[in-house]
Amino acid sequence: MNAAPPSRSERTYGFVEWFRPGEYERTEETLPDLLSSGASYVRTHLSWAEYLAPGGEDWYDWLLPKLGRHIDVLPCIHYTPPSLSRNGQTTGAPRVLKDYADFIDHVLTRYGKHFRYIELWNEPNNLLDWDWREDIDYTLFCEMVGGAAYWAKRRGWRPVLGGPCPFDAHWIDLMGERGVLEQVYAVGLHGFPGTWDSEEGSWLGWDRYIEETRQIADRYNRDAEIWITETGYSTWRRDEAEQAQRFLDALEAPVQRMYWYSWRDVPSDVAVQEGHWFDPRHYHLGAVDHANRPKLLARLLMDGGVSHVRTITELAAPSVTGRARPIAITGGSGFIGCNLADSFLRDGEDVVVIDNLSRKGVEQNLNWLRDEHGSQVHAVLADVRDPAGFEDAIADAKAVFHLAAQTAVTSSLEDPLQDFEVNARGSINVLEAVRKAGRDIPVVFASTNKVYGGLEDLEMIELDDRYIPADEELRSHGIGEGQGLDLCTPYGCSKGVADQYVLDYAKHFGLRSCVLRMSCIYGPHQFGTEDQGWVAHFLLKALKGEQISVYGDGKQVRDVLHVADAIAAYRGLHASIDQASGQAFNLGGGPHNAVSINTVLRQIDRLVGHRTAYSYGDWRQGDQLYFVADTRKLSALTGWRPRVSWREGLASLCDWLARHRLQQPDPRKVIA
Repeated sequence: MNAAPPSRSERTYGFVEWFRPGEYERTEETLPDLLSSGASYVRTHLSWAEYLAPGGEDWYDWLLPKLGRHIDVLPCIHYTPPSLSRNGQTTGAPRVLKDYADFIDHVLTRYGKHFRYIELWNEPNNLLDWDWREDIDYTLFCEMVGGAAYWAKRRGWRPVLGGPCPFDAHWIDLMGERGVLEQVYAVGLHGFPGTWDSEEGSWLGWDRYIEETRQIADRYNRDAEIWITETGYSTWRRDEAEQAQRFLDALEAPVQRMYWYSWRDVPSDVAVQEGHWFDPRHYHLGAVDHANRPKLLARLLMDGGVSHVRTITELAAPSVTGRARPIAITGGSGFIGCNLADSFLRDGEDVVVIDNLSRKGVEQNLNWLRDEHGSQVHAVLADVRDPAGFEDAIADAKAVFHLAAQTAVTSSLEDPLQDFEVNARGSINVLEAVRKAGRDIPVVFASTNKVYGGLEDLEMIELDDRYIPADEELRSHGIGEGQGLDLCTPYGCSKGVADQYVLDYAKHFGLRSCVLRMSCIYGPHQFGTEDQGWVAHFLLKALKGEQISVYGDGKQVRDVLHVADAIAAYRGLHASIDQASGQAFNLGGGPHNAVSINTVLRQIDRLVGHRTAYSYGDWRQGDQLYFVADTRKLSALTGWRPRVSWREGLASLCDWLARHRLQQPDPRKVIA
């Protein structure tokens, strides 16, 4: 009898990854990531044609031992259906059927010590529209694969029969009638629900297809296992949360093994279908993108395994809101977003958190919100680049706070197209969703002081520890909204475009929308990095006893603002939206909280109780020598003013980071 499928807690998984000849560097890069994701096995191809091509033997001589030393390998033997080579449609297939079994024999002899299973695969889906019971192709296929499976089994390996896509029970039954199932250890199933197989309602669910396969297999080989040898979900619409959910669905199907297709996206310049660029969905099936940046699935697996994926997808399970019109916050799992959500939740509001969880660690903020506020929190794991994923959530909202963004200047310089897609196109998607709702939904947008550019035209005085403006008015009050826009760096441009669209939608479409151009916000729940959130980043480095990298001379001045004060500003504008609509407001700590980077570093040393090592590097593009926000316009409208002094706020954040990020109650003992 066949083995029972593993229990939920025992389930393991693998990835499908086609390593192409010569991809030595990509293989070396990918293998550690596969292992860190928790994968137990990998399915890769061994192509008849590529093996016989110049350099083919050398490639597979390197690849299979390399993989086999670290992970359970399933080599999938690729070849062309014999009828196609016979009628001249293609080349590279065996013209004598026994040649295929001989090739399998050669593969087992040369590489067999590196694997236990071998998959015998074809492309019968190219022929599914034909009369399969009459066509000679299937007779040839059964004879060829059956003979190869018999020989592999006799030699002590476990042959696996690859499956067609879409699922075809008649084809599997034919494999049984022709004696193939009797020779195999496992029957493979392919399926891509939500990407291809769900079209026109054709997907009936894993349980249905597995049960059909089990019934057929039991007639011919009751010991045969059922595997999912290929399944996946394309994120071509940016719906990465759905990919994670589909992964779990396949993992929990009652089979002995599941292989997810694939680990990495295919680069856009690779022809994936018969030598042609065929379908955009083919290019986005990976758990990481083509540049090896983790999508949500890969990041969750590498951070905490399947249990982490399960926890996050359960957070996004649909729930019925207790109120007809909740507050919607895009980027609501981020630093400012989760603090804003918490503020409204504490006032009894329901909050819809719209977030794709793309920033490492922000799921911790979402978990915190759910732990604190339970069913009042409604998570929508969606990307602002995919309006279909969040339009319904916005349509029900009483107000929208649009905070979702790509937030780093450095990242925008590395990938300006993605920066534009998230910040500019994502913002207009949000505005259009509000307009499409046809109701009065206020919008408050998080912009940045980077829309003012580098401020190179301002005359500066260099002091021992800081830069200050030569203009006394600027020194007294800061930079106001009358400062001309000077969009520089892709980040400044994309945020500036979004900033202007928000104002224009108020002017031309009547949306009650306004803009907050923020300076440096800091506080609890911040994930500080070198690129964004520098106050928290510096504190974390100091708490861990690590060197801090400073770009420039450290004399640049910022008016740091505690997140509690920032939240008060957002809520004040929301409460005054009738007067604020169509306007931009600067938001920062103002002159009383204006500090140089060097001043902050000295205060950090006092807080952690030791001298921190610093290094100074080149200035970064678009970095301002001085930015202090003139917040008089905001104060005049809402009565807002900052209440947390920078020293008090810095000490509070230091304590919070030590306790919650580093699990150390006393900041001074973190590096002990």
